[in-house]
Amino acid sequence: MPLSKIVVPASLAVLLFAGCGGSSSNEATDAAKAVAKQGGVLTVPWSGDVDSIDPGITYYSGGYMVANATQRTPMAYEPGKSEARPDLAVEAPTVSADGKTVTLKLKAGVKFSPPVKREVVADDLKYAIERGFFKTVNNPYAGSYFSDIVGAEVGVAAGTKIAGITTPDDHTVVFKLRRGTGGTLAAALVLPLAAPVPRDYALPLDRAKVSEYGVKQVATGPYMVETYEPGREIVLVRNPSWDKTTDFRPAYLDRIEMPQGNDDSTIAARRVLSGKNMVSGDWLLPPAELKKAYQKTPEQLELVESGGGRWAAMNTKVEPFDDINVRKAVVAAFDRQGALMALGGKAVGEVATHFLPPGTPGFEQAGGAAGTGVDFLASPTGDKAVAARYMQAAGYASGRYEGTEELLMVGPRDGNGKTISELAKAAFESVGFKVNLRLLSQQVVMTKYCGNPAAGVAVCPNIGWIRDFADGQTYLDSTFNGANIHEVGNANVSQLDDPGVNELMEAAKVETDPAARAQKWGEVDRAITALAPAVPLTWDRTPMAHSKNVEGVANESLGVWDFSFTALR
Repeated sequence: MPLSKIVVPASLAVLLFAGCGGSSSNEATDAAKAVAKQGGVLTVPWSGDVDSIDPGITYYSGGYMVANATQRTPMAYEPGKSEARPDLAVEAPTVSADGKTVTLKLKAGVKFSPPVKREVVADDLKYAIERGFFKTVNNPYAGSYFSDIVGAEVGVAAGTKIAGITTPDDHTVVFKLRRGTGGTLAAALVLPLAAPVPRDYALPLDRAKVSEYGVKQVATGPYMVETYEPGREIVLVRNPSWDKTTDFRPAYLDRIEMPQGNDDSTIAARRVLSGKNMVSGDWLLPPAELKKAYQKTPEQLELVESGGGRWAAMNTKVEPFDDINVRKAVVAAFDRQGALMALGGKAVGEVATHFLPPGTPGFEQAGGAAGTGVDFLASPTGDKAVAARYMQAAGYASGRYEGTEELLMVGPRDGNGKTISELAKAAFESVGFKVNLRLLSQQVVMTKYCGNPAAGVAVCPNIGWIRDFADGQTYLDSTFNGANIHEVGNANVSQLDDPGVNELMEAAKVETDPAARAQKWGEVDRAITALAPAVPLTWDRTPMAHSKNVEGVANESLGVWDFSFTALR
């Protein structure tokens, strides 16, 4: 999931381990239970809007933060735990030996919020997955994790059923797959797309030109959307249909208010740290404020291992980045250590040496922290001599780019994204490029430019991604598989379409043995790194802040606050 999920997003995306000014997320969760106050209003100042409020559409952190509080999925991540646990499901899904059948049993007694109010049944989960393939919904990851279901087809008319999803009874769902990717599908049942949606209520809304279900959604989680004014505010209140005896979430808060327009992250950070009843929103703490808080009020920080990272993507379809040697030269010239320092230093991450982040199966097999061994990534501060050699190999005798055209680089003006973009501009200029840097809001950067291949952007300097669950496919498939270059909502920003890489990915997807699967995704990572479609910058920790009277609990599966566990003191 894209990191804009918080600079970040998806994402998605933000996963296994946590630290917080010296305390773990398990400790933070236990602390919340010990001192939690039942009730109260939490304020979460946001800079901008969510990508979508529809759980079947959203793929950024902001939307996931809302969906995690308002929707329940078959499996879910509890703060501080590294493995998903049953939520709507009675137990973990069963996968057949050949990987082609997944069977899921759902709990009884879970109900939708008003106006639907009835019990959730198996067909509601079936419809939730089906609608992800509607052209009016166009879920960004349905094609990655659910397209092997027999009869599934992207871009179908609203109301189209999928033959490979059957419901033998009201609490059983069976998925039949074309090939043995059942392990992937079962793991993907933590995603918001798998939150049940009532067919009779939602189908008329899904038949609009663009689905209107998001703003009229019904909830299964402890909270529901009371107000959504795009660009202004999101308000969550208690779901009167929620039964705490069916759920593992304590849900202390009565109301969560998310006012938008707080686009000065320095001011917003100071308000949160000095105020009451507040947690940080869809922005990263500026380095100066993070340093100050880390030194003076570390108990008000959460530094969550995100399960993700960021890179500067070069468009391999745009000259001269269709030349691998030019791309290697840029990677060699980049001061990746400077990018980490711009984000806040070692407290918020480490310099990346390839793409898969720590803790993800395949990370060690790709080379771990030491990297894959390529010379153009050997120096974290950049190596001008290596860069010059690759430019010469590309045909530029001077060791620098000799063209006169300007590169279009589009980066975020929000928070640290601006600094990263400016560092990228300097790196490209150091090898001879002329750069036209445009700084826009993160949402505009992704929706109109970097996520839109037709825009023809040459460089997107601050692409972030977070794994959707603990598997290499969730990190590398959407972002570097040529089959996943999409006209809208494109996450393969480099537009890498290498037959060898694509073939390695397809083989890894159907591997069911965990050790062999990790090895194969490590090989995919090595192959991508060798092609230099992007500059691996950092593996991130997400720095978040809360007011002194708030017991803030982060959900590592998203790298965002978990409103269902956060409480006022």
